[in-house]
Amino acid sequence: MLDIRPLIPKARVHDNMSMEERFQNQTLRPIIKMQNLLFVAVFKNYIQKHKGVFYGLSQEKKLVYIEKSIQKDIKFRNSLKGIIIGLFTIEEYTLYITNSSALNKRMMNMVIERLKDRLQLLEEDVLVQ
Repeated sequence: MLDIRPLIPKARVHDNMSMEERFQNQTLRPIIKMQNLLFVAVFKNYIQKHKGVFYGLSQEKKLVYIEKSIQKDIKFRNSLKGIIIGLFTIEEYTLYITNSSALNKRMMNMVIERLKDRLQLLEEDVLVQ
């Protein structure tokens, strides 16, 4: 499982880091990077299921739409979490459940930022491959 994850040189780990920050850099960042195109595809599907309202919004309102969709739609948020948690090792899952609330918050903030950074991939006529 760990071998298929991309290496992220900027995601450093130090002895004085909190458990949450260490978990974010060692586990969450590589998984979220690896699943990048899947998150884009899943969000494009979410847009379609909500009648494509997203496409008529300004750039600024699209960013808000991304954030609100993930924060307010619990079923959608849970499916995004599942995409990430499904790639945990047993050890990572054991660590995750000790502080899932804080780690979930970090997870969703990272996914929100990743989708915002990939805004042009969310446009209607862009194919995700």
